[in-house]
Amino acid sequence: MAIFSLWVINKAGGLVYQRNFADGLAQLTSNEYLVLAGTLHGIHAITSRLSPTGSGSGAQVIEGETFKMTILLTATGTKFVLLTSLAEATADSVLQRVYEAYADAVMKNPFHTPEMPVRSEGFDTRITSLIGTGQP
Repeated sequence: MAIFSLWVINKAGGLVYQRNFADGLAQLTSNEYLVLAGTLHGIHAITSRLSPTGSGSGAQVIEGETFKMTILLTATGTKFVLLTSLAEATADSVLQRVYEAYADAVMKNPFHTPEMPVRSEGFDTRITSLIGTGQP
């Protein structure tokens, strides 16, 4: 079981936070991460409209052959995305704790501008204690 990466995507589809936690991931440029976040935002919007029972919340889990992408959509439209191994069973609870850390360390910071990239040592520290060390 492993956690590979964490993304925070704002309500407009912009990547505001990205951090890797495992070696061996493809080395992407910042522009490639921005494109991936925007694409995921679009896919999420489409899947929320495809619900056969009315309005849905969109895709919550996307699985590949070697990884799983778990998505937490907040009431404000911010998406928290965790890339994990297929066997990772705690992704939902980890995302909930990441959201709580984001609310405490980022949104309560009077110097943070909403919808802008997250530059918070307090948030980084809480993520490190929650998930482990990673590459910035």
